[in-house]
Amino acid sequence: MIHVVGKTAGRWGLRVPARQGEEVRQALIREGALDPSLKVLREGSDLILPLREEREGASLFEFEAHPGREPLPRHELVGGIAIMQENDPSGAQQLLASRPSLHTVVFAQGEVHGEYRIREFSHLAGESTTRTLVTEHGHTFVVDLAGAYFSARLSTERQRILSQVREGELVLDMFAGVGPFAITLAKRASLVVAVDLNPKAVALMFENLHRNRTENVLPLLADARHLARILPWRFDRVVMNLPLADTEFLSEAFRLVRPGGMIHFYSLVSAEGEHADRIRELGGAIAAERVVRSYSPAQWHAVYDIRVR
Repeated sequence: MIHVVGKTAGRWGLRVPARQGEEVRQALIREGALDPSLKVLREGSDLILPLREEREGASLFEFEAHPGREPLPRHELVGGIAIMQENDPSGAQQLLASRPSLHTVVFAQGEVHGEYRIREFSHLAGESTTRTLVTEHGHTFVVDLAGAYFSARLSTERQRILSQVREGELVLDMFAGVGPFAITLAKRASLVVAVDLNPKAVALMFENLHRNRTENVLPLLADARHLARILPWRFDRVVMNLPLADTEFLSEAFRLVRPGGMIHFYSLVSAEGEHADRIRELGGAIAAERVVRSYSPAQWHAVYDIRVR
């Protein structure tokens, strides 16, 4: 950790090599995770990017404040929409004026819930819409926040899993939403089967496949509980991005993956290794367990990379 004389202390920062600094900075801006009221630090060949909150790989640093820049209200960016954590109309106007790319500010009235994984939002400023475009690593996704689940914070995860996919793999995305994982992984896979129970999500996925000219993704409107009876394949890789479902669908994923294949299982946990016993019971070996992001002071979203024996 480094210490710089300045006006703030004990703020979260992410250390990255300077050559990757702009790419990571832009990704953090898209997520609404970068704190623009603080100056980026430099230490040797590394940059320290100031964050709004804790995340994997972050440490505490002392940052200098940008003169004349007032801290913005806490928010998450999804394309041209800012999602505020407080119902603050005046703060919403401040946010809207802070970035030309913003067209809407909303307040999230609750957490993701229900089989369709949706949230309720109230309009605070700008256009009265929950629909926007998200650009991510060369892809563009149409998103409707009130109609289908999408997380900009998983951009890094999509690239991490893509780096593991080998040419020609057969991939299953069990909870595909509007298709960001499926379209990203289709770059290397021979075929991605992308499943969701939400008709709105599947309709948006079709739109995104056309927009990104992706032809090797098969969208499927179906209940993930019945996939082993519907699909004729066993997959090299399965993505399970349904964190609030605990291990409910994990046995189904094991039925769908070939021996030696990989499952990427996302879950809300409150202890390291929380699902290790169940994974071993089903015949899996944990290749890695990672924190994706904080959810509450006592819980976090984790991903288990599971190798099927």
